[in-house]
Amino acid sequence: MPNQDPLIIAHRGASGYLPEHTLEAYALAIDQGADYIEPDLVATKDGYLIARHEPNIINTTDVEGRGEFLNRKRKTMIDGVEEEGYFAADFTLAEIRTLGAVQQVADRDQSLNGLYTVPTFEEVIELAQHKSQHNKRTIGVYPETKHPTYHQSIGLPLEDRLIEALGRARWNYRDAPVFIQSLESANLRYMRSVTKVKLVQLIAASGVAADGALQFNPPFDRPYDWTVSGDTRYFRDLVTAPGLAAISTYADGIGLWKRYIVSVAGAKLTATAAYSEANRNLLSPSPLIDDAHRTGLLVHVWTFRNEQHRLAADYQGSPINEYLQFYRLGVDGVFSDFPDTAVAARVMHKLV
Repeated sequence: MPNQDPLIIAHRGASGYLPEHTLEAYALAIDQGADYIEPDLVATKDGYLIARHEPNIINTTDVEGRGEFLNRKRKTMIDGVEEEGYFAADFTLAEIRTLGAVQQVADRDQSLNGLYTVPTFEEVIELAQHKSQHNKRTIGVYPETKHPTYHQSIGLPLEDRLIEALGRARWNYRDAPVFIQSLESANLRYMRSVTKVKLVQLIAASGVAADGALQFNPPFDRPYDWTVSGDTRYFRDLVTAPGLAAISTYADGIGLWKRYIVSVAGAKLTATAAYSEANRNLLSPSPLIDDAHRTGLLVHVWTFRNEQHRLAADYQGSPINEYLQFYRLGVDGVFSDFPDTAVAARVMHKLV
């Protein structure tokens, strides 16, 4: 499967610059040259799909400081883990619209917190279509169904709502500029039966050991629908030859943590906590890209960021060097918090 021009996928918009999952962050990403914008989708109490990274909106909105919603704070189980906070499913869309989005990464600009609102999926599609017409180039959407088993358990399944929104936007067809991604597999299999748009199986891990081996601890050990069904395999089993072959029966690609392709050795790295890769060194690339391509699957990789502590020592402080390595290895797309940097690196890659 040839890879001529890797896609630049704006991870939650231009989230390195502006509060994530806002129309402003998506618009900036498009202006910076992104090919796709990525809205993570969760459901409100009244069944609307909104762009938030998690059902728990405590870290991505100013809800914590809103006195009128203090009684909404509670604990609940999501994918086997107890969380405390404010959950989108406890709010109507009208209530969500009164909240301001905030930058949840502490070492990024906090000055715009509360200025932008939380968009619906329909509004994200409308932005992409409007910008496509205005910029005279196609900008796609790359929605992720967040915690689908959880949403099904509370009576707010995401899948049909997503497909229906694409239908209303006239983007529910094979060659539409749409990828739908999920960390679970059962809902992707279901969506394959009701839509022809491109689907992507996400593949995660919980961290990297000192020797560079990937770690698989809950809740990032396996797709949660596997946990519920009693399937004891791990995410790593999806990247074996049988795993890739199985994915190819219902999906068009894999979206995976970059450490599956190029891992790092050094002190323990945990994907969900503050960490530094600056004192870690790269290991030799795995053959996974070629393996996936031989199976007919696209390979999209996440997440690329500019901060120095997120760059392995071998990149010598340059995020461009990281992109160039993955472009040369043949990835079909990258998820980036800084789309302008990803685009600049792609220009350099094409000139070589």
